[in-house]
Amino acid sequence: MTETRLPPGQKAIPHFPVLQFGSVPQIDIANWRLHIWGEVVQPVELDLDTIYNLPQTEKTLDLHCVTRWTNYDTHWSGITLQTLIDEGLLELKPSAKFLIQHAPGYMSNLPMSVAMAENFLLATHYEGQPITMEHGAPLRGLPGAIPGHGDLKDVYLWKGAKWLQGLQFTAEDEPGYWERRGYSMEADVWKEQRYAEKE
Repeated sequence: MTETRLPPGQKAIPHFPVLQFGSVPQIDIANWRLHIWGEVVQPVELDLDTIYNLPQTEKTLDLHCVTRWTNYDTHWSGITLQTLIDEGLLELKPSAKFLIQHAPGYMSNLPMSVAMAENFLLATHYEGQPITMEHGAPLRGLPGAIPGHGDLKDVYLWKGAKWLQGLQFTAEDEPGYWERRGYSMEADVWKEQRYAEKE
């Protein structure tokens, strides 16, 4: 661990807190589906077995929360948007410039440059085990930081939605749950873009 891994205003902690607005939703995992629509050639609906049977990607990520904690070297696995494209399950239109993640009572926005980057994962497993419901089961969007990859944009953790139900690709940006409440549209951790007035 080096000092340069810690963004301004953050404090490194040894555990991964459980945080969300409101209570943990009740999700019927057996009947759960991921809906994909918007600026795509064909809308798609995927069940969990399909996602589990896709080529899996493993990531070691530093997580930075807007509430000022940082958790180093967390281990995740899941799928990437590129995997969905490579497997023929997703074909984006050229007009797809942003990803809007949808979850129960929640949405979060990302530019495609971040959503397609190496440090964003559609995660199913944490530390070798399926994600718990408290951490966003069965699928969560996960933006993290890869130490030594200064070419990647690192954003705060709220930019990944827990309990994912939908991926909407759009031509125009759209504020998510926290952005509508004064948080940054960009959320760059190194620029400390926590709130809109910081941009």
